[in-house]
Amino acid sequence: MHVTTSLARRLAVLLALVIGIVAGTGPAANAAYYNEYSDVAATPNVSSTTAVQAFAAGSTYLYSVKTGLDDTRAVIYRVNKSSGARTVMTNATSGSSYNTWLGHANDMTIVDIAGVHHLFVVTMKGSGAQLVKLKYDGTRYWKVGSYQLRLDGAVAKASGISVVSASSTKVNFFLKSGRSVYRGSLGATATSGTVHLARAFTLSITGARVNGATVSDLGTFANQGFFYDRTRKVVYYPLTKENRSIVLVYRGIDWATSGTRTAATDLSFRITSSRYSKFEIEGVGISGTRLYFNTNRSNANGSYDGVHVFKGYAVS
Repeated sequence: MHVTTSLARRLAVLLALVIGIVAGTGPAANAAYYNEYSDVAATPNVSSTTAVQAFAAGSTYLYSVKTGLDDTRAVIYRVNKSSGARTVMTNATSGSSYNTWLGHANDMTIVDIAGVHHLFVVTMKGSGAQLVKLKYDGTRYWKVGSYQLRLDGAVAKASGISVVSASSTKVNFFLKSGRSVYRGSLGATATSGTVHLARAFTLSITGARVNGATVSDLGTFANQGFFYDRTRKVVYYPLTKENRSIVLVYRGIDWATSGTRTAATDLSFRITSSRYSKFEIEGVGISGTRLYFNTNRSNANGSYDGVHVFKGYAVS
């Protein structure tokens, strides 16, 4: 068949458009994608706690909270990231294996103040303390502070917290509610008081790409905690739905960041579990160069909660 030069050009343009559309739905060139993990340790139900909540990663140990009895009880697991050895930490304030102060304990962050280790935990309580400070040493911890969170004078039930900076006099945090991130500061030695939040930025999921492609129902995923890598100025933001968990990445974040931030297109994480009908990443954290996380995992045979690490990923 004879094809005119004009028609040939139009066909070439159409073919290029089709190729571009198809390519746009597939993985982006050079996009790094991680979808496998290794178990570090199981965190079974204990002391009537059944729901995995907050997570924090230290240099040697990983910390995971479980809550129960309508958020009136919580335990803290300490897990050696290398050996997987685990222990339920002791509440040295009362000499018990559990505590009654942490509420929903949706997220927490590690802060060292004058050489002493602390965990700051957001409770999501509508009254009383929305933030609790624990001091810990080895496998023992003590309650040493409780604070109110306020936004425009109203109670702020933050669901995420991550330290930005700390000195002997002041600690600066990012706190998150839904996809909105706020700034909050606290005297390093204060044992009580009010943290007044200031609006910082929003984590947009619109058009976010996982393995180079958008996720059609991402807007229906549940918000979890988050982690700010202050060395590299990167936010890791987990979202979950049923047997799927996604971690989005936001770069170039610092204390002055404002406005709407979009997720990186060249780095993403996702676990789609065929073994567990529920696979919820609750929190994430960097230790060394690896990305660790904790989960609520279950299927028809029972609960298999644990602490894990993404395979193959190393921060640089």
